[in-house]
Amino acid sequence: MDEDLELGAVLGALADPLRRRVITLLARDRTDEDRSCSSFDLPVTKATRTHHFRVLREAGLVRQVNYGNRSTVVLRRAELDARFPGLLDLLVAEPADAQE
Repeated sequence: MDEDLELGAVLGALADPLRRRVITLLARDRTDEDRSCSSFDLPVTKATRTHHFRVLREAGLVRQVNYGNRSTVVLRRAELDARFPGLLDLLVAEPADAQE
């Protein structure tokens, strides 16, 4: 359901460059397959990485699935496109250095 996507929470989550990079990488991968949280090259500690993925999940940008001690995320593309048309396109079009 896209009703749980609140503009302030989404924009707040995307305000951080590392979280924006995660969403951009997921948006560029049109297969929409789940991806291991540890597969993202983020220059942060495990605790900080966990925090960033929690913020993305709570904002409704991703769906997280836990497999034992391994977590994966999936971009909620359909819901985001329905609620905020063009948002993912803007992120994908943004140059990588602008996300730092």
